[in-house]
Amino acid sequence: MHRTSAAFLAAGAVAAIAALAAIPLALDAQQPAAAHHQAPAANNGGVVVMLCDGKTSMEIKGLKPGQRMDHEQASKVTRELMASWQRAHPGERWEMAQAQGPAAESAATASAAAPAKAAAPSQQVQGVPIQKQGQGQQQGDTYASFHERDFKVWQAETQKFIEEGKRIFHSDKLLGGTIGVSCDMCHPDASNTHPETYPKYQVQLQRVALLRDMIDWCIENPVKGKTMDPNDERLRALEAYIIAQRKGVPLDYGKH
Repeated sequence: MHRTSAAFLAAGAVAAIAALAAIPLALDAQQPAAAHHQAPAANNGGVVVMLCDGKTSMEIKGLKPGQRMDHEQASKVTRELMASWQRAHPGERWEMAQAQGPAAESAATASAAAPAKAAAPSQQVQGVPIQKQGQGQQQGDTYASFHERDFKVWQAETQKFIEEGKRIFHSDKLLGGTIGVSCDMCHPDASNTHPETYPKYQVQLQRVALLRDMIDWCIENPVKGKTMDPNDERLRALEAYIIAQRKGVPLDYGKH
């Protein structure tokens, strides 16, 4: 009798463990697979490059798979692609980065209209001033208090990280591209990237995306490189640089 009970208990334990092990598989099965857009087929043996809208594309005649364009050739291709996009969207404009766009002018106007205050030391981060924190300033429980030296170190490390993202953004090789195209060729100074609107549903990915998901998609498609691990320092630096370019713009997730 005892042996039978023990056998039943053992069988029940095995079944429970098997059921628990199956849960992650069932959850994974419910998750939609990440979309990977295929560029249209080449008609003349060249390489087809597609913009990050997932629609605008062109074939580069004479460029064979595995070949890389030089910077001048890649820039010419992206200019032609952008011109094609503009013709298809005559009523839309390519919004520039906050540091250089109309929103920056509005911020400057609002600042000028505000009551005059004593000038505070500031530091430029991508052309946007960051106010220096006072010694021992409170920031909730995480940073109960800190000194000016601490803040300077944090600012320097943040700025270094952003500058690294800028360097990668402007380099097809650092992005892992294979045809000579870099992010800045379509998005000068991270223009028209709108990091403040994420998370949002992206048709290209066919799911709700974070900013880094869209960066990865662009690396895989227009740049024709390999997607990066979410913890890849290059991906994190790219995300930091793009966000820094829109400093001061209110968060508006889900906006299209």
